[in-house]
Amino acid sequence: MAHASPGRKLREAAQNVTIQIPGAFNALVARMAESAGFDAVYLSGAALSAGVLAMPDVGLFSLTELAQQTVYITRRVEIPVVVDADTGFGATPQVERTIVELERAGAAAIQLEDQLFPKRCGHLSGKQLIDAAEMCAKLRAAAAARADKDLILLARTDARGVTSLDDAIDRAKRYLDAGADWIFPEALADRGEFERFAREVEAPLVANMTEFGKSPLLTLDELGDLGYAAALYPVTLLRVAMKAVEAALAVVANDGTQVELIDLMQTRQELYDLIGYHDYEERDRAFFEQGNAKP
Repeated sequence: MAHASPGRKLREAAQNVTIQIPGAFNALVARMAESAGFDAVYLSGAALSAGVLAMPDVGLFSLTELAQQTVYITRRVEIPVVVDADTGFGATPQVERTIVELERAGAAAIQLEDQLFPKRCGHLSGKQLIDAAEMCAKLRAAAAARADKDLILLARTDARGVTSLDDAIDRAKRYLDAGADWIFPEALADRGEFERFAREVEAPLVANMTEFGKSPLLTLDELGDLGYAAALYPVTLLRVAMKAVEAALAVVANDGTQVELIDLMQTRQELYDLIGYHDYEERDRAFFEQGNAKP
């Protein structure tokens, strides 16, 4: 019996319940999220830029780098991976290649946004939009390029922070007509806007619960009541991890030893369990035993 594709898994996971999708800035974190019972993980462009390249989220990484990071994650987890492809790396020909490469890398959903390149973080000022017709052309190209029709095209609109909520709603409807499957309204200002957007846009919706942004941090129950398909936490784990690293560096520098940090660490056994070390060890042993077996 054939296994469900990544896109089909994600569609089924969010069919009758609002799911939580934490951002995983590397494959190890993705495995931790999977072990904790989350239904999917998110490869954020902001987390990739900051966590891997130590650069700002202004469109500095390449499609090749994004596809490689996607492969690192999808090969080590069974849960679906939502991939932030920013503006699709160009016009419709580049969008086509983006879809092909990321689908082959194992993405369950590919996010495209309607910002003008070079893009900016969605909760900062200074963003510019492309024309809605141009975004629709990109979405039609994306829909035509995917091999698996269950691959989710997640269209993000940044219109609320640039023009108006009305424009964001209008664009979302046009994007759905152009081939988008799910909609991501960025930088909604309050609970009322989340409610109105969900009321007027009939599609699975993703709510961005990023910290320190323009949107309120609604609970999972609140978003479920409003009808959202998913709650996204794109940079939460990276932020927490970096604060922990900062604190640990201070302890080591001040104390001259890491002894006080031992109780806060993942043990060697816990790390080995997470990465499946003993599976590799057992296979390695078996290969040697097979070679030494007498005929």
